[in-house]
Amino acid sequence: MAATAKLARQIGALATRGGWYGPHMAAASRAIAERLPLVDLVLEIRDARIPLSSEYEQLRNYPSSSRRIIVMNKMDLANRSQIKEWKRYFEQQNCISYGVNSHNKENIKELLNFLLARVRELKRTNDFNYTAVIMLIGIPNVGKSALANSLHQIGRISAAEKGKLKHAIVSPNPGETKDISSLKIGSHPNVYVLDTPGVLPPKILDPEIYSKLALTGSIRDCLVGEREIAQYFLALLNSSDEYKKWAKLSMNVNDRIFLDLKVEGLSSCELDKKQKRQYPTDHTQLFRFLWNLVRRLKIKLLLSY
Repeated sequence: MAATAKLARQIGALATRGGWYGPHMAAASRAIAERLPLVDLVLEIRDARIPLSSEYEQLRNYPSSSRRIIVMNKMDLANRSQIKEWKRYFEQQNCISYGVNSHNKENIKELLNFLLARVRELKRTNDFNYTAVIMLIGIPNVGKSALANSLHQIGRISAAEKGKLKHAIVSPNPGETKDISSLKIGSHPNVYVLDTPGVLPPKILDPEIYSKLALTGSIRDCLVGEREIAQYFLALLNSSDEYKKWAKLSMNVNDRIFLDLKVEGLSSCELDKKQKRQYPTDHTQLFRFLWNLVRRLKIKLLLSY
């Protein structure tokens, strides 16, 4: 952990250069602040892998209420058991939270039904001809535009509406959304979502937060350095419990391969087939298979002397 903290400080030192907060973010921040009091629901989109570090700072003093919902997106990339813990944490903070994968249709349908129910509850009227507006806000690259597109697509299909679907710009690079766009997600009542540009604070004082934002793509690689990001990722991976489990398994696999060579006398070709049957798809295991293949060749050379 000491090595991880050291790398985080080194990356955090780059934060003094700035460069991520340009005129477009300042303009977007003002536009969002002007519209906040006018919308019916505010969805603060966060990265499910870093629910605290991906906080939208402008909402820090925004009162917790039934109008604000924290949506932890990219749930498919996060630990599901930790998502449950984060939901309990936000509940203790009097915040409504929801976990979502913007590329899972069933998950989007559940979220859409949840949002429409919240809108009806807030309006409390039998007249379904009104219009409600939901604003999606968050830092760059947390998946706001992808979520807006999915809600729009599922919402239009559910309402059996005809016409051309609109699409918000989706990109793996942060900062691609420049303007606020509106997409319809429901009828009777009419419900629209506002997709907004990602906004970061002008200064990020915590080096660990800066490092996590860089690692998850909220800050452009060129502002940090690909090598530094890779080193930080490897340091986190090496200190994780999951890595220790894999390392232990790798040692067991190595011992078994040595016995296969020495006791069973299997040929290299037969061992390859055995490994391929055992590890058909997992990329991590494929890497281990290749490593063990090299290791076997070294052992064979040693045994031949």
